[in-house]
Amino acid sequence: MDGNDIPSTGKCPVMHGGNTAMGTSNMDWWPNALNLDILHQHDRKTNPLQDFTYRNEVRNLDFDAVKRDLHALMTDSQDWWPADWGHYGGLFIRMSWHAAGTYRIADGRGGGGTGNQRFAPINSWPDNVSLDKARRILWPIKKKYGNRLSWADLIILAGTVAYENMGLKTYGFAFGRDDIWHPEKDTYWGAEKEWLAPQDERMGNADDATSMENPLAAVQMGLIYVNPEGPNGQPDPLKTAALVRETFARMAMNDEETVALTAGGHTVGKCHGNGKVELLGADPEAADVCEQGLGWANSNKSGKGRYTMTSGIEGAWTTHPTQWDNGFFYLLFTYDWELRKSPAGAWQWEPVNIKEEDKPVDVEDPSIRYNPIMTDADMAMKMDPIYREISLRFYNDPDYFSEVFARAWFKLTHRDMGPKVRYIGPEAPTEDLIWQDPVPAGNREWNIAGLKARIAESGLTVAEMVATAWDSARTFRGSDNRGGANGARIRLAPQKDWEGNEPDRLARVLAVLEPLAAEFGASLADTIVLAGNVGVELAAKAAGYEVEVPFSPGRGDATDAMTDADSFAVLEPIHDGYRNWLKKDYIVAPEELMLDRTQLMGLTAPEMVVLVGGMRAMGTNHGGTRHGVFTDREGALTTDFFVNLTDMANTWAKAGDHYEIRDRKTGVVKWTATRLDLVFGSNSILRSYAEVYAQDDNGGKFVADFIAAWVKMMEADRFDLRS
Repeated sequence: MDGNDIPSTGKCPVMHGGNTAMGTSNMDWWPNALNLDILHQHDRKTNPLQDFTYRNEVRNLDFDAVKRDLHALMTDSQDWWPADWGHYGGLFIRMSWHAAGTYRIADGRGGGGTGNQRFAPINSWPDNVSLDKARRILWPIKKKYGNRLSWADLIILAGTVAYENMGLKTYGFAFGRDDIWHPEKDTYWGAEKEWLAPQDERMGNADDATSMENPLAAVQMGLIYVNPEGPNGQPDPLKTAALVRETFARMAMNDEETVALTAGGHTVGKCHGNGKVELLGADPEAADVCEQGLGWANSNKSGKGRYTMTSGIEGAWTTHPTQWDNGFFYLLFTYDWELRKSPAGAWQWEPVNIKEEDKPVDVEDPSIRYNPIMTDADMAMKMDPIYREISLRFYNDPDYFSEVFARAWFKLTHRDMGPKVRYIGPEAPTEDLIWQDPVPAGNREWNIAGLKARIAESGLTVAEMVATAWDSARTFRGSDNRGGANGARIRLAPQKDWEGNEPDRLARVLAVLEPLAAEFGASLADTIVLAGNVGVELAAKAAGYEVEVPFSPGRGDATDAMTDADSFAVLEPIHDGYRNWLKKDYIVAPEELMLDRTQLMGLTAPEMVVLVGGMRAMGTNHGGTRHGVFTDREGALTTDFFVNLTDMANTWAKAGDHYEIRDRKTGVVKWTATRLDLVFGSNSILRSYAEVYAQDDNGGKFVADFIAAWVKMMEADRFDLRS
């Protein structure tokens, strides 16, 4: 080898790593290191539309024109990917369903509200084969309307218009979903390392569907709900029924909604399995550049039309798969069904001795008819006693079925949008729905200064005021825009009794604030937040800073009748790093729990750091514990937490279930701490933020930054201020 023969590995003068496997990095050398990436998940730097607000731009959209174009597209079959029976309705509905169907109520993540179906891993899930084609068919419409129409809105709208085009009277549609611009790779979809790993891997008990790992809502990696062939691919409709019930419950759907969605989703379209799964190429994320973002290239004959391959199951559910009708229940209850194998070798149910006229025709040649099919989940609608009763009710009352389905479809596709105030467009329903967590409009005209003065004189401590306001606001989840201070649901069941809210302290504070709110004509929701602001102002004053915390009145007070108490159980905090509290010891480290909660609340890493430091200084720890209160001036909004955490005159050591900070020279214990306190000094990124506030010249910056982060949290659910 001469000097010009450079080996292809090891000496290339160009930096490698651009095409490395997803998730690999130099940080893999330290697998136990705290990973803050989840707090950078929606970093604005990834957004190509800077200084742009979609929710303003979409109001300029010609809504009627978009729908006309979508209606026309339904039957505008493309040669490169022809529509089944000349109608794209079934494909678009599956796309919309599989976008919205990733939603899970446990943490509010998933759903169709961000357009995340465009990115890995969801764009390459086995359950989403061919949905890349659906989005590509929609591209001319997205291109035409540009920034006025987000992918997130378009993906959901296409399925809704498809139902309308096939004859369903839909309940409505709301615009306003904002796109993300990179994968949400830090969202937990399961620990499995292979697609469709056995469901037992996420079940505590294989025979108990409710033992499925939280917050997951699908039984196998890469599925939206359940395996259509049955548990782990083995048909058993009754066992499948239990899995269906659990997965839909984890989307906040009851039994009637579950039956309606299952039947309504399978009233149109078909399954595809006419060939061999082995002939499919790589998924979109792994496909060659020549595929241009498409995946699953099919080498089976034409690879499209009647030779399309998705689930491996082959056939339509109904006689007329491009019409909204009651055909699903008619076939389900008219015929007996038996297990057979599809051409791809997948288990499916087919009818016995079916009339020729009840068979659906071939997608390309209407002179050819085939048996309809049912999945194991479909058969569960007939064999599970509860589902059967509901199914028969729908069968005997098609109008009622259509109404329930339309409402359930709207809920499925809008649940993660949050309250009705976020809805945009002429077809947004005006009805208040319990799952929207409705809150009445609050009074905006009252004497703020007068109420502030009375709160300051009330005898409540800084810690009591700040902790109560924080507890009220911290339930907010940006994932599905639920929770928050608006509505003052902290005074209602179940929140008033949550351990994390310290019921005795909460009742004591509310007993003071409620009559003051009534006296000034303010909502209790506003009064709780205002009291928190008063506490912050008093703490800042004690630290030497005269400040006024911004406040926007107008919150309302929800009632018990407006509150679906059961659905709020998932919002109960089981930990709160900001108040240095864990309900019990968990397998997951407390600092990781804090990062997850911080991301749900919509806070950044710097905001997390400044809030923790300030709340420690003000003495807001749950139960009044002294862990992490690194100050002799408790109640003052000082930087003492950061100054003393980073002071090398100290030593840090484990002491039973907590830690001790001692004077390095004398060995005297100065303070105690938890892991949640010490991580701000041990993690290199968090320490860099902590050092900013430990500097002698940043006391004023600390107060200003704390107030900005505090107001962000108190107004996180004030959609009325920014819609």
